Amino acid sequence: MVLVVLGVLMMAVVVVGVVVGRREAPAGWSGESWVVRRVHGRRQGGLLGGVAAFAVLGSVLVYLWGALHVGGAVLDAEDGGTDSSPIRPCRREDTLEQSVQGIDIIDYDVSWLPLGFECETSDGGRYDSGEVPSYVNPAVFGLAIVGVGCGVAARYRREALGKAGGQEGGRLPS
Repeated sequence: MVLVVLGVLMMAVVVVGVVVGRREAPAGWSGESWVVRRVHGRRQGGLLGGVAAFAVLGSVLVYLWGALHVGGAVLDAEDGGTDSSPIRPCRREDTLEQSVQGIDIIDYDVSWLPLGFECETSDGGRYDSGEVPSYVNPAVFGLAIVGVGCGVAARYRREALGKAGGQEGGRLPS
């Protein structure tokens, strides 16, 4: 599972690297990509701007990975027919013991922010099914906070550079 996540993240890095490294626009395009303009200095965000872009991209990718797990759990839950009760994503080792005690799984609830898939029991209890990997929600929020923080810092830095000597060759005051 972790290897799949790392593979998806590596593919994303390669795609972004190709976009950033592209110097000439294809025929019919009127210029460089927004990533190239951002990274190569038309907007002076520097390293902070790049970190912000990658952190936000990572946050989006990890969120999509978790959403894929939630979507798969919903598909499993909605699949009727043989072996559909109790709901497959809600099955645990103690499900049979709960059923003997008269506690059945009656429904499920999906949460998209934070990502989650909860099972509801007939006695009013709820529990997380564990379908969404435990690292997804902290990684999404952590990367989003880093991205926003670095983006704000890059903007303040760009404004300081602009005040210190214009967009060309300005230096931050010591």
